[in-house]
Amino acid sequence: MEKEVAVLLHDVRSAHNVGSIFRTADASGVSKIFLTGFTPQPTDRFGRAQKEIAKTALGAEKYLQWEYKKSPLTPVSALRKSGWEIVAIEQDATAAHYRKFKLKKPTLFIFGNEVSGIKKSLLKKCDRILEIPMRGKKESLNVSVAAGIILFSIR
Repeated sequence: MEKEVAVLLHDVRSAHNVGSIFRTADASGVSKIFLTGFTPQPTDRFGRAQKEIAKTALGAEKYLQWEYKKSPLTPVSALRKSGWEIVAIEQDATAAHYRKFKLKKPTLFIFGNEVSGIKKSLLKKCDRILEIPMRGKKESLNVSVAAGIILFSIR
């Protein structure tokens, strides 16, 4: 039986990236997305669709369960208490190669801001940090591309 996987997007600024991650998450079997900080939501406070998310999500935002919390620590703490592993995707001196990770229990993958990444205070709350090694001159990938690599590699 496959282990449950959820995604947390913290302070992701681009609605296009959020929509793209919804689409990839749906395609890869993610059960839920948590949106935290200033990450845009598929609907506004009046229930109206966010057009930029809808454009790239292509309907996945209507089917995939999602929840907004101001602080990422709220879902992180709740899932940890339920036995979930908390994994950040970030370049860090303590990060392991993403291909060495094996899904052994329900897991929450955290992706952060397109420019500044995941804050150190949030990284400290994670069980492990994984990274995608860079070989070119650029030192990072678009967050939606990184999410696609991680979510499909673990399956």
